[in-house]
Amino acid sequence: MPRYEYRAIGPIPAAEKAFLTWIDKLEQEFINRDPDHRANVVRNALHELYLARPYSAPHPSAPLAEQVMIHSFDSRNATLEPESYGDVDVTRYNERKPLIWFWMMYDRSPAGLNHWLGHRVRAMLARHVFKFCGKNVKIFHGVEVSYGYNLTVEDNCTIHKYVLLDDRGEIIIHEGSSVSDYANVYSHAHDLNDGMIVSNEQTEIGPRARITYHATVMSGVKVGEHGMVGSMGVASKNVEPFHIVGGIPAKTIKVKSIAPEEVQKAFVKR
Repeated sequence: MPRYEYRAIGPIPAAEKAFLTWIDKLEQEFINRDPDHRANVVRNALHELYLARPYSAPHPSAPLAEQVMIHSFDSRNATLEPESYGDVDVTRYNERKPLIWFWMMYDRSPAGLNHWLGHRVRAMLARHVFKFCGKNVKIFHGVEVSYGYNLTVEDNCTIHKYVLLDDRGEIIIHEGSSVSDYANVYSHAHDLNDGMIVSNEQTEIGPRARITYHATVMSGVKVGEHGMVGSMGVASKNVEPFHIVGGIPAKTIKVKSIAPEEVQKAFVKR
């Protein structure tokens, strides 16, 4: 089976300069953690991104649809599901909410489909939203987080498109791990009899683990080093290092050939 490396691609020099300058300008503004300051920066940036002109408040006589659109650029006029949860840390979430709103709205703009630009925009935002975001982290469009402040993503990780990272408890994605398209990673669970009773746990992935397409990792599960959850699999229990699991609930179907000899022998004896 051939091994293919990624091709080096990018914008023309003039566009690259504009892209990077725009990202740097936004990041300098986001260093100020005041929620109102961040909300104003986000409102202005989204107005310019969508309408290609500086922000101005909608005139009362403007068409209602235009007023709705312009008001919606302001995160203070938006409600997001996680802020309604009873266990939310209001102070920490409010600092992040404008940036999370910008992330979501940016991804829904035409610019959000530009991978070269998008990877850099989201990495910048992640440094201000996540508990920790490492180096060379690549995040594709449509990724959603809950609180952000309970999420750690270490160096050289890739989060593919339309992934849900529910960091209501805590999620740690260790170095070199990959979460594929449409996967879900949870860190909270509901009581069977009373859905308002919630248990938050720490969910860990990796290092160098893979959660593949449409797979789910349940709250409190640890996917070990080089572990893999197969497509559509639901990992409700820990995944041992180097083990490949699949199915609902996920069970070991194979051990990677790169696993240490003792791991290979232990699997064969089963």
